[in-house]
Amino acid sequence: MDIFVQQIINGLVLGSMYALVALGYTMVYGIISLINFAHGEVLMVGAMVSWTVATFLLDTASPMPGWLIMLISAVAAIIVCSLLNYAIEKIAYRPLRNAPRLAPLITAMGMSLLLQTLAMIIWKPNPKPYPQLLPVEIFFLWEDGPVITITQILILVITALSLGGLLWLVNKTKLGRAMRATAENPRVAGLMGVRPDHIISATFVIGAALAAIAGIMWAANYGTLQHTMGFMPGLKAFTAAVFGGIGNLAGAMVGGVLLGLIEAIGAGYLGDLTGGLFGSHYVEIFAFLVLILVLTVRPSGLLGERVADRA
Repeated sequence: MDIFVQQIINGLVLGSMYALVALGYTMVYGIISLINFAHGEVLMVGAMVSWTVATFLLDTASPMPGWLIMLISAVAAIIVCSLLNYAIEKIAYRPLRNAPRLAPLITAMGMSLLLQTLAMIIWKPNPKPYPQLLPVEIFFLWEDGPVITITQILILVITALSLGGLLWLVNKTKLGRAMRATAENPRVAGLMGVRPDHIISATFVIGAALAAIAGIMWAANYGTLQHTMGFMPGLKAFTAAVFGGIGNLAGAMVGGVLLGLIEAIGAGYLGDLTGGLFGSHYVEIFAFLVLILVLTVRPSGLLGERVADRA
C-alpha cells in the first residue's frame, strides 16, 4: 500500500506538469485549430531563463530567500516566454493562417527545431543542475509511509490554481467571451467588435506563461535541465490534450493527470505484471497504448472536443 500511494503521489505531480503544458496546447487549438509543436520548447526556454536568473542572483546578489529567487526567476521566465510565443505567433503562424493545414504544421515543427538549436548555442548542450531554492524537507503521510516534498506540494497547488484561474478567465471575463466568440467564428466575432488577431495573440501569451511555470516546476522537481528537455514533456502534454479531448480545458487537465498516473503506476508495476518482460523504461510505450485504446473507443477524447465553446 505504501508503494502504491507513493506512485499515486508521483503520478499526480507528473500529471500536473503535463496538464499545465496541455492547457496551452488545447487553448491554441480551441482558437485556431493549430497544434503548436514548438510549445514544448517554450517550456524549455522558461526553465533555462529561470536557471540563468536564479544562478545570477545566487552568485552576485546579497543573500536572498530561496523562494524569492524562484519568484523573481519565474517572473522573468514568464515574461521571456510570453514575448517569445507572441513573436512565434506573429512571425511564423499568422501569415499562414489561411494556408493549407500542412503548412503551419511543418512551420511549427521547424520552429521547434530552431528553438532547440538556438538554446543549444546560447546555453550550451551540457546538462545543468537546477539550484535547490526550496527547502528539502519531506513530509510523511503516515509513519514510515509515502512521502511528499515541498516542491511537489507547490506543483500540485500551482496547477490547481492555474486551472481555476483559467476557467474563471474563459467563462467569467470579457477576454474569455471574446476568446469563445473567436473560437466559434472569427469573422462574425470581428463584426461584433472583437479583434481576432489580438485575442489569438493573448491566447499564445497565456499558454506561454503556463508553459514557463511548468518548465520551472519540471527543472525544480528533477533537478536538471538541458536544451532538449522540452521535447518529451511537450509530446506527452499533446498526448494528454488529445487524451482528454483537444480544445477542452477540463479535458486537458484530466488527460494530463491520468497520463501521469498511468506512467507512475506503470513504472512501479509494469515489470511485475509482465513477469519481468517489460521494465519501467517501457512505461512510455504503455501510456501511448492506453491512449490508442481510448481514442479507438472514443475518438473525441475522454471529455469530448469542444466546438462552439472550446476556447
